Amino acid sequence: MSWLYQGEKFNNSMIPKNAEGFVYEMQATIDGKIVKYIGKKNFYSSVKKRFGKRALAQVTDKRTKKYTVVKKESYENYYSSNKVLQEAHKAGIEIRRYIVRICFSKTELTYFEVKFQFTREVLESDDFLNGNILGRFYGPFKKQ
Repeated sequence: MSWLYQGEKFNNSMIPKNAEGFVYEMQATIDGKIVKYIGKKNFYSSVKKRFGKRALAQVTDKRTKKYTVVKKESYENYYSSNKVLQEAHKAGIEIRRYIVRICFSKTELTYFEVKFQFTREVLESDDFLNGNILGRFYGPFKKQ
């Protein structure tokens, strides 16, 4: 299933100029219960691509980089860093993926991820699979 943003299927042409990434919410029905997860994802990842033999042969200065950095899309086939959701995806369970907010810097991305996690009380609710926030605040503080 594709990403949804403001009720529409999200595609590459909808990525705003200079956008860094987005905050997302994923939902799946596992064992008859709806579970959710809030996280963040960059639109692109940077990959180092080594030069081929011909390009390396043209390099005369030993201090010159022997690779180029290539940006590639990294969000389309992403199904969370959460192990439960990854296993559910592999098992063929439908996962609904929603883009909650598009962000334009890494700082903004982290801020809004944390904001949504705290305001939706992900560590306190049994509905969320989040186990920690920023690696500093750990659950479960689940309601009893």
